Amino acid sequence: MASDMNMRSGQCHCGAVRFTVALSEGLNSIRRCTCFYCRMRGAVVVIAEIGGIDILQGEEVLTSYRFHTGAAQHFFCSRCGIYTHHQRRSDQRLYAVNVACLDGVSPFDFPEVPVMDGINHTSDTGKPTRRAGTLRFIPAS
Repeated sequence: MASDMNMRSGQCHCGAVRFTVALSEGLNSIRRCTCFYCRMRGAVVVIAEIGGIDILQGEEVLTSYRFHTGAAQHFFCSRCGIYTHHQRRSDQRLYAVNVACLDGVSPFDFPEVPVMDGINHTSDTGKPTRRAGTLRFIPAS
C-alpha cells in the first residue's frame, strides 16, 4: 500500500474527471516513452498498481483507445480530450498516470525525465526494457 506521500488527487482539464491515485513509487517512477503513440501524446507519467486509481467523478465521460496489440488501454476525458492514464502493455498490473493531471504537479517540475525505448518494446523483442535517453528541462534564467 502506498504511503500518504504517494497518495495524489488529480483531474482532467475541464474537471469532469476527478480521481485519486496511490503511486507505487511516488514521483520516483517518472518516465516518458519513445513509441509512436507516446511521442505524439508527449505525456510524462508516473506508475500506479492496478486498483491504485479511484475515479471519484466522471467515469461515464472517460473514453478509451487501444491500438497495435490492444493490450494497453489509454483513457481520456471525452469532453476536454485530456489523457489521464493508461493500463500498461508491458505489465498490465500497472497504470501510467499523466503527471500534468495531478494536483500541484507539472511535467516541468522534473529537471530530468528518463525516456524508455518503446520503439523496441519488450513485448515485441522479448528483451528487457531499455532506457533510450533522458529528457531535460532547463528553465530560462
